[in-house]
Amino acid sequence: MRNIIVKELIQKPIEEQEVEIVERKGIGHPDSISDGIAESVSRALCQVYMEKFDGKIMHHNTDEVQITAGESDPHFGGGEIIKPIDILLTGRGVSEYEGKKIGIDRIAITAAKEYLKKNIINLDVESSTVVECKIGSGSGDLVDVFKRDGTPSSNDTSFGVGFAPFSETEQIVMATEELLNSKDFKKKYPQVGEDIKVMGLRENNKIILTTAVAMVSKFVDGIDTYLNVKDEIQNIITDLSLKKTDREVETFINTGDDNSCKSEKGFYLTVTGTSAEMGDDGSVGRGNRANGLITPNRPMSMEATSGKNPINHVGKIYNLLSNKMAQDITKELDGVKQVHIMLLSQIGKPIDHPKAASAQIIVEDSYSMGSVNSDVEGIMNNWLENIGKITEMMVEGKIRTF
Repeated sequence: MRNIIVKELIQKPIEEQEVEIVERKGIGHPDSISDGIAESVSRALCQVYMEKFDGKIMHHNTDEVQITAGESDPHFGGGEIIKPIDILLTGRGVSEYEGKKIGIDRIAITAAKEYLKKNIINLDVESSTVVECKIGSGSGDLVDVFKRDGTPSSNDTSFGVGFAPFSETEQIVMATEELLNSKDFKKKYPQVGEDIKVMGLRENNKIILTTAVAMVSKFVDGIDTYLNVKDEIQNIITDLSLKKTDREVETFINTGDDNSCKSEKGFYLTVTGTSAEMGDDGSVGRGNRANGLITPNRPMSMEATSGKNPINHVGKIYNLLSNKMAQDITKELDGVKQVHIMLLSQIGKPIDHPKAASAQIIVEDSYSMGSVNSDVEGIMNNWLENIGKITEMMVEGKIRTF
């Protein structure tokens, strides 16, 4: 029997709270780049492990990526990188199994560069980055836990959290970044780089969005072009937001700009579309949580999700699993207004039997806790019985980690 606990959540529903703050760091933010590289390296290792080692994924963690910013000289219509961005890949992995070897450094560096080329489209990876790999061998005791027969054993005593559904503010913040970083949007507005940060504030029934948008200097020929694009983006974000809420919406773009300045120095210009080129460092786990947002009004784990192994690292698996549980509960069950999920592991114990699996529920006025308890427990139990689905989704890149 699994220790599944379903209780009432005693607090105001998120939409009724007076103040709500929500943030998303876009895919070009240095912290998100670190997350993306870490996860791409892990997936690349998983694929090689399965290919070379009879379908087995070996113990590894690649969640230690550090970006040290370079130096750049952007100007209207052009610019150049003065000093490359340094990217350090560290962590642990298995390079040899039953006499067969793989080149972890080569695999990791190739995966990191491919991720950058795909996602930071104006970055010349070969000339503007230096990617170094220092991934070492795994800890013996953790490798032993990893290789036990049967259901994988938890690598740590840790917890994961999730919640659902997203509030209006959370939906708007997520949708804003995803729109501005979509391929179709880039085709229409090549001036917009990938380093986008969206900060949402809701004060009662007013939502205020402050968005930082790194502009790509070679596509901005002067101040007028910069300001025109900025105004268009502001209108686009406002229109998008008003389709998702009846509340009042106010939007701001690049509030650090100095419109009185007559040169590029007063504006958010970059050569590549990311501030990693010019003084903003990045690390795994310092940005978005596993659901893609930073939400101080909600339960959050400080665990870095990206890059951890997808087999038994509960710091990764339980954060992703708890969000899937929460989403299914609110989608499939009538009467559930809000749910918080907490999953606690115990090192060495099977990951499908957490020490505690807790759901805290707010129900609609016409429902009681008794009317949803057993169904909530059933959804959680089903996910735990099929916990391997989370691993499959991670290896195939079908689930977000940041």
